[in-house]
Amino acid sequence: MDALDQEGKIARALDALGPLAGRDVLVVDPATGVRAAELADLGARILPTDAEGTVHAPDGSVDAVVALWSAFLPPSPVEVEQADRVLRTDGRLLVVHDYGRDDVSRLRPDAAEIGTWSRRDGWFLRTGFRIRVIHCFWTFDSLAGTRTFLADAFGPAGAELGESLKRPRLSYNVAVYHRSRGEVGAADPFDRTVGSGAARS
Repeated sequence: MDALDQEGKIARALDALGPLAGRDVLVVDPATGVRAAELADLGARILPTDAEGTVHAPDGSVDAVVALWSAFLPPSPVEVEQADRVLRTDGRLLVVHDYGRDDVSRLRPDAAEIGTWSRRDGWFLRTGFRIRVIHCFWTFDSLAGTRTFLADAFGPAGAELGESLKRPRLSYNVAVYHRSRGEVGAADPFDRTVGSGAARS
């Protein structure tokens, strides 16, 4: 977790797509809460879910729902309905998942389906979401440390990737699927991909 997105691009992009600063934000992130803390640092009022990621909030009570990797697996209209229930009229739903097409995806061949989600005929873009792609990194202190971690954590695939690296970081692309409450379509679901922290919708 320390290696992931040290530049804070994910939190800044989420804030730009919300916006989230100064608003009530329900974060679906039962694992670690690191990203929620970053959003709080940007001024969001965080309303976390419980340890299982279950949403307990009154109808129309939050400005944004941010689902960080642990929800929409697979994408589900039921979860959209749950989010719409708790969102205010102009509320925002932001769903974060891996985008693929990067170094990290080479470590997870079992997660190939994530690449289909971001296609024009994928579930998210067919059901009213737009997509923003954030170009992030896993950054380590040294190349030797990177190679040791990858081999220990991912076995032969990690060792092979580690040997191919020239510097102590891995490319990591993150997709943010976003929509306003009740939104059913968009003229162009593809936002500009983000290489910096200054995201625009």
